Amino acid sequence: MFANLIFDWSGTLVDDLGPVLEATNAVLGAHGIAALDREGFRRKFRLPYPEFYAELLPAVPLAALEEHFRLAFTAAASPVTVLPHAHEKLEWCRKHGLRVFVLTSMDARAFELQLDAFGWRQYFEATYAGVLDKRLMIHRILATHQLDPAATALVGDMTHDVETARHGGITAIAVLTGYNHPEVLAALHPDLTVANLGVLRELLDKRRGAATPPALTPVPV
Repeated sequence: MFANLIFDWSGTLVDDLGPVLEATNAVLGAHGIAALDREGFRRKFRLPYPEFYAELLPAVPLAALEEHFRLAFTAAASPVTVLPHAHEKLEWCRKHGLRVFVLTSMDARAFELQLDAFGWRQYFEATYAGVLDKRLMIHRILATHQLDPAATALVGDMTHDVETARHGGITAIAVLTGYNHPEVLAALHPDLTVANLGVLRELLDKRRGAATPPALTPVPV
């Protein structure tokens, strides 16, 4: 049974795909690149995001792209909302005494604003934001907080989250509520794939209620 959960933020706990897509298209459009639709974005976007932009706009400095993106994100018409089942999942973690963390590539200032806006700061033992390559941070998190890899899972919506979990020797749980298309995620064969955090909560409840916990069964995608 997991004692520790490390959550991604965007696409896992909150839905900010709308403003991110608006901001990304603003950046691309400023340099003459056609806008991506939601489906195309979910198939093409990847982390670490400098690699995504280096492929599309290799001649533009990353700092300039980031500044343009931040301004467009702030001005976006689409709202940032809590994903269904996210609040309930965090309450479930607190009820059962799990240690909970956030590891996100999201801009640290924007993350802090959202964290307080949703009133979620009390749920997390520690948060790590603005991490461009999560693989470079995962071992530090495990060591700093003395987390047993065998009892720890990373919950995220992107292939980079799966890669980060594998790099850290922890369980990779993929959710289908975010940035990467299900087919893109499936290609990396996460340890567990769930439609949303409500399904994950139900699966972990079943494990807690079983005298001999069964192995988690992936949800077909």
